[in-house]
Amino acid sequence: MSEEISYHDNTSLTATEMGKLWVTYIGNSMGKCVLTYYLKNVDDLEIKSVLNDALTLSEDILHRIKEIFHQSNFPVPKGLTTEEDVNLDAPRLFADEFYLYYLGYTGRAGMSLYNAGIPIITRKDIRDFLAETLQRTVELISSVNEVLKSKGIFYGGPDIPTPKKIDFIKSQSYLNGFFGDKRPLHGLEIGHLYDDINNDTTSKALIVAFKQVVQDQKIKRYFERGKNINHRHITTATEMLYKDNLPAPPLLDQMVTDSTIPPFSDKLMLFHKMDMFSMKIRSYANGASLNGRRDIGAMYARFIMDVTLYVEDGANIMIDNGWMEQPPSALDRG
Repeated sequence: MSEEISYHDNTSLTATEMGKLWVTYIGNSMGKCVLTYYLKNVDDLEIKSVLNDALTLSEDILHRIKEIFHQSNFPVPKGLTTEEDVNLDAPRLFADEFYLYYLGYTGRAGMSLYNAGIPIITRKDIRDFLAETLQRTVELISSVNEVLKSKGIFYGGPDIPTPKKIDFIKSQSYLNGFFGDKRPLHGLEIGHLYDDINNDTTSKALIVAFKQVVQDQKIKRYFERGKNINHRHITTATEMLYKDNLPAPPLLDQMVTDSTIPPFSDKLMLFHKMDMFSMKIRSYANGASLNGRRDIGAMYARFIMDVTLYVEDGANIMIDNGWMEQPPSALDRG
């Protein structure tokens, strides 16, 4: 067997590795800030235990990436910090149960990031690190779901009849959506609609809270726009389920308290909503790729356009305030 050729030593990083590690570090620096505040304002012992596990995971990820960056003489990003971006003395902004939905919401985004990185990473140690991080995130979400189920507030999707036999599609009318008879939703369509609504109800509650405490009026208006996008997407996807007499997850806005004292900096809150809205693009694209009705495909296309424009406008605000760190880039040879 011929010896495998290595194009990189054990300290150099490819562009892909730089990018994946950089964005993972920034995201988990935000996660550490948010979870530290949550742990100061939680009473339920089961939920506190899951929050502790999540914080430990974020801290371990940050520590490991720092080690890799130091070995590679790569500058460690500033990201978000508990010293500058968190007010631990701020009163409670969320009910305990919201933390569980939040962890599911952000955990799915993390899984998507880590899973996409593993096949395109050159260095085995970094690949192994992302695989371990993915597995630990899966275990965290499993713990979150078990606690949600124990409290009777887990929304995992509606039941549909078990097929009695194998069948085949006999007409192109199966793809109808705008005209003609529409067939009922199939299982994959239901699953993605349900998951997207779960994500958007958590996103909406979070942005309601952020709008309530944000100081900058321009960002406040930006959050209002984001809340309206969330509401429109929730309503549209919910109507798809209702037309087939299927239930949809409920809103979570009632889990936001009436506090107007900000626990987080405007920078952290703006970055958080930009980051999580950008993750919706992948979620919506997944739903579109597994659907079989034209109207659902068109719906996801509109959703992706809404979110893309929203994230771009948020990036402009970040840049105007001098808050956006530049990711590692190719040389400008122009």
